[in-house]
Amino acid sequence: MSAKGFDKNSIIGLVLIGAILLIFSIITSPSEEELAAKKAKEKKEKAKTEQLANSKNDTSTATKLTESTDTNTVQEQVIDSSLVTQQDSLKKLETALKYGGFANATKGDAKDFVLENEKIKVTVSNKGGRVSTVQLKEFKTYDSLPLILFNADSSRFNLELTVNNQTGGSNAINTEDLFFETEGQSFSVEQNNKKSLSMKLYYGSKDKYLEYRYTLTGNSYLVDFDIISVGLNDVISRDFPYYLNWNMFTPNQEKTIANQQQHSTIYYKYATGDIDYIFETKYEKEDLTADINWVMFKQQYFNSTLMALDQPFDSDSDIETINIPEEKAIDYVQGMMANISIPFNGTPNETFKTQFYFGPNRHEDLAAVEQDLEESLDYGWGIFGWTNMILIRPVFDFLIGFDLSIGWIILLLTLIIKSILFPITWKTYLSSAKMRVLKPEIAELTEKYKNDAMKKQQATMALYRQTGVNPLAGCIPMLIQMPILFALFRFFPATFDLRQKSLFWAEDLSTYDSIYDLGFNIPMYGDHVSLFTLLMAISMIFYTRVNSQMTSGMGEGAMASQMKIMTYLMPIMMLFFFNSYAAGLSLYYLIANCITIGQQFVIRKWIVDEDKLRAKIQANKTKKKKKSGFAAKLEKRMKEAQELQNQRKKRN
Repeated sequence: MSAKGFDKNSIIGLVLIGAILLIFSIITSPSEEELAAKKAKEKKEKAKTEQLANSKNDTSTATKLTESTDTNTVQEQVIDSSLVTQQDSLKKLETALKYGGFANATKGDAKDFVLENEKIKVTVSNKGGRVSTVQLKEFKTYDSLPLILFNADSSRFNLELTVNNQTGGSNAINTEDLFFETEGQSFSVEQNNKKSLSMKLYYGSKDKYLEYRYTLTGNSYLVDFDIISVGLNDVISRDFPYYLNWNMFTPNQEKTIANQQQHSTIYYKYATGDIDYIFETKYEKEDLTADINWVMFKQQYFNSTLMALDQPFDSDSDIETINIPEEKAIDYVQGMMANISIPFNGTPNETFKTQFYFGPNRHEDLAAVEQDLEESLDYGWGIFGWTNMILIRPVFDFLIGFDLSIGWIILLLTLIIKSILFPITWKTYLSSAKMRVLKPEIAELTEKYKNDAMKKQQATMALYRQTGVNPLAGCIPMLIQMPILFALFRFFPATFDLRQKSLFWAEDLSTYDSIYDLGFNIPMYGDHVSLFTLLMAISMIFYTRVNSQMTSGMGEGAMASQMKIMTYLMPIMMLFFFNSYAAGLSLYYLIANCITIGQQFVIRKWIVDEDKLRAKIQANKTKKKKKSGFAAKLEKRMKEAQELQNQRKKRN
């Protein structure tokens, strides 16, 4: 219908509708109070929303808001939980594939068991089933702390196993990552009683397991350690037997780390009986070429040794000494490592018996083990070592048996040794006395043949032969004494009985004594003053002076002057060399020098009469001497040399 078509009634209807709508809107519109309240409510809700959005600490409110308003976040949490579950499943699968039947042993709570007797306290951990700490109860460190051979934080003892897997291959696993099971408890034994602690590593069922069995007897430094495999013949690879990894950083126990480093290294014994070691001042690795009976981690005065009992360790083994890292250099002395191959025959039930020695480097204790452990005591090589073992060591042990103080023992040891050497001292003095008697005549020959050295030598030798004087008689006794002197130099630092034994101002005769700390270091001398060394040097000066009077006729010329200078330089050299050495050794040399001076005084005063000796020498000139074969040959050679010299002069 067009606009022209609107009639009067239509227009009236439209007006009425508009009026009705206008009246409805007026009636339903909010009042000013309602509009103000609405605006206030909207503002409050907006502020609350902003507060919730900006809050990062109110987790409970955020969680409630999330649970009530954000269904997407709930879905994300479900997804994350699903991922964690999948990761746990993958981890369990990897553990099962790697460890096989040992997988259940990867979880557990670490627990320590203490095995104790009168001498040692051994801590064994169920994680790895290993000896983690050993304390020697009879001894203390230099600082009076409990003496710990090694502890859990600085050592490792692990059996590496190659286990067949389900895919036909094999995996290497380490027992240090696994927890052993045990029904045993910590224990203490005394006297001849014996107890054992068994720790088992199960492979799935209870009829397949690896067992460590520790047995301790009262009053002993020995711990039996049996490695037992039951039902593992199809589990352990025959191509790769057990491989024992044992290493430690040995802790600082004595006064100086430097002295400990000079005596700490790895010793080992071949099944053939030969004993070898890594040189103390070297850090190197050695591949062992044959089966071995034991490996020793030797410290200055203590050691930890693992010995095979029924059959030796396999030749596929190696040892290594390691320098201590700088950050550990204050607390530790030496790093030692041994990778030992243990034979595995692949039978259903096998036992490999070993034994630990945790104890002192004391000769009687090592010898009691009957495994030649005492051969690790460094008494020197060759004749010096034999002198210590045959002479010095038996005398020292004999004196120790009287339960005397160490000062008396060193004094008596010195007296006994100087008494044994007295005939040599007397022979040396007698030879020097003869040379002093002949000194005027030798001086005459020197003046007479001052322009002809060859004739002077011939005349001097003839004089010696006529008088019966042997110019070498004084040197030979000194050479005989040298092995004893050098043997004692090695004996005192290697003797456990000096450790922590005091005398006068010296609190420990096994190390240097100090009466004054300098506060700074002097190269080759040290940072302290050792009184025993100082007294020894002074005694050497007196001894040198007395000895120079004895040997005043022994020689002339530049060589004699140089020897005289050296004898006076020797006390100064010894002062520097011995200042940081064992005080017990300085004490021995001090006493020995004093005894020697006294012996020479007695010999000169009451035993050797030089007037009678001079008369005897002069009487020898009238006797007809038969030339020895050596003297005849020497004289013949000298004549030939003289003739050759005369011929050259004629040609010129």
